[in-house]
Amino acid sequence: MKLDHCIIDRFNMDQYFKSYEELDVHRLMLNDTSRTLAYKNAILNYTDKFKDKIVIDVGAGTGILSIFCAQAGAKTVYAIEASELAKMCKEVIIENNLGNVIKVIHSKIEDLDSNVIQKADIIVSEWMGFYLVHEGMLESLLFARDNFLLEGGILFPSVAKLYASPCQLSSMFQFWDNICGVSMKCIGKHYRETKSMKPEIASINEDDILADSKLIAWLDLQSISLSEINTLGNEEYVCICNKEGILQGICIWFSVEFPDGSELSTGPLDKSTHWKQTIIVLPVDVKVEKDEPVAFNLELKKDISEERKYNIKLILLDATEVEHEIPCYCYMTKCIVTRKYLEEQSNDTTKD
Repeated sequence: MKLDHCIIDRFNMDQYFKSYEELDVHRLMLNDTSRTLAYKNAILNYTDKFKDKIVIDVGAGTGILSIFCAQAGAKTVYAIEASELAKMCKEVIIENNLGNVIKVIHSKIEDLDSNVIQKADIIVSEWMGFYLVHEGMLESLLFARDNFLLEGGILFPSVAKLYASPCQLSSMFQFWDNICGVSMKCIGKHYRETKSMKPEIASINEDDILADSKLIAWLDLQSISLSEINTLGNEEYVCICNKEGILQGICIWFSVEFPDGSELSTGPLDKSTHWKQTIIVLPVDVKVEKDEPVAFNLELKKDISEERKYNIKLILLDATEVEHEIPCYCYMTKCIVTRKYLEEQSNDTTKD
């Protein structure tokens, strides 16, 4: 089955900064222990790198990451916050008796210059949005890196990865089949149409993931350029279903790695985070069998009219027309033959 599906994530930067001032948003993030502890542990496990160093926290929010940096021994921490939350951030810093170390600056990082802040040994930022790049904060991080990071400086986190996997969404759609004995499948059809028009943010059960994930993008934050984040993905991917089920969407998530080797993952097999997962909902069901290949092209591309917004394009491909990895463990004849040939060659080599 072939299907071309494009969705646009409507995003406005002014609305973003306004919504960022809502304390419920920050309560949600701070209560995400996977997120907060990942940063805390990565920073405090690296105290030898933070001791007596200059640090910039891009998008400081309530200031908690800046405080972790100060606790790790930083000499000066610049907490950069563009929203009105900067005032509360300063109050938090004073409440924790760190006003002599942490300097709160109410500004976008792009509006600052070297006359306001020193160049830093380390840049810390929790810049990730839904499906990694929603909100466009990655651009701000790279601006800070290119303009305010000393040569040989470090980013926390330093690597980001984006993944995708076929999934089913039984809990989302089966609801309409039987409501106290009443069928409302007609409403369910319209409900699905609305869900397929934009990225759906939800937590996917492990059992609803139909195949091992594919790496869509690998970003070395220390060196990646702005032009390289214009388009992510846009390749042909083949996933092999490890169970039978109903293909109803493509699930997207991300992970980030810190310089100490630790990782924060938002995948469906990991502890739930406030990012959950992003699902591209298909307008129709596709029944799949165990070992069946699912081929697709997934592209995240910056919108021409709004650079901090990404359009997501998903194309379901005919698996018989796409190159598979070698060896491939799907049920297609060509892959079975290739796999057996490789096994025979390996056995012959072992005998020799």
